Amino acid sequence: MLLHDTALIYGRYLRQSLRSRFALLFGVLMPLLYLLFFGPLLTDLPLGARGSSWQVLVPGLLLQLGLFGAAFAGFSVIIENGQGVVERMRVTPVSRLALLLGRVLRDATVFVFQAVLLVLAAMIMGLRAPLPGVLIGFAFVALLTISLASLSYALAMKVRTPQTFGPTVNALTMPSMLLSGLMLPMSLAPAWLDVLSHFMPFRYLVDAVRDAYVGSYATAHMLYGALVAVGFAALAVTVGTRVFRTSGA
Repeated sequence: MLLHDTALIYGRYLRQSLRSRFALLFGVLMPLLYLLFFGPLLTDLPLGARGSSWQVLVPGLLLQLGLFGAAFAGFSVIIENGQGVVERMRVTPVSRLALLLGRVLRDATVFVFQAVLLVLAAMIMGLRAPLPGVLIGFAFVALLTISLASLSYALAMKVRTPQTFGPTVNALTMPSMLLSGLMLPMSLAPAWLDVLSHFMPFRYLVDAVRDAYVGSYATAHMLYGALVAVGFAALAVTVGTRVFRTSGA
C-alpha cells in the first residue's frame, strides 16, 4: 500500500510539474548563469584541488541546484494549506509517509533532470568527467533534494505563511552555501573558516562529488559524503513524516 500510495502522489505532482514547462526550465537558469559568467573566470587558476576548474565548479553548481531548489519546495505546501488540499489528503486512508515521499520523489526527479541539462551545458563549455562520476553526482543531487525538500515541507506545515517561510529558508541556505565550498574549495579559505566548514554537512557531499568528477571513487571523501547524504536523507524523511502526521491534528 505504501508503494501504491506513493506512486499516486508522485504521479499527481509530476503531472503538475510537466504542465509547467517554463518553471521546469527556469529552475536551472541560476546555475547556468554561474556556469556561463563565473566558470570562465576560474580557468587556469590554482584552485587547490585536483582536476580542471570545471571539475571543481560543476559539482558545486549541481548541489547548489538541489540546495536552493529543494529548500524552497515548501512554498507549494503553504499554497495547498491555504486551499485546504493538504487537509483533504490527510483525511484519506493514504499513508502519511506516502504524502511526503510522493512530493520529494517528484522534486528529486525534477532536479536530477535539471542537473542533466546543467552537465550537458558544462560539457559544451569544456567539462570532462568520467560517466560513473557524473552519475554519482546525480545520485547526490537526488539524496540532497530528498533531504532538504522533506525538511522544507515540514517547515511549511509549521509556519504556514510565506512571510515567515521565505526569510527562514534564506537565513539557513545562504550560510550553508558559503560554508560548504560550493563555488570554491574550502582549501583556499583561512584555517579557521576551513575548520568551521567541517560542521556543515553539505561540505562532505561537495567533496565527494568533486572526487567522483576526477575519477576517484574509493576515497575518504566519498565514504563520508555517502554516509552523510544517506543519514541526512533518512533523518529528514523521518522528521517530515512525523510533522505530516501530527501537524494540525
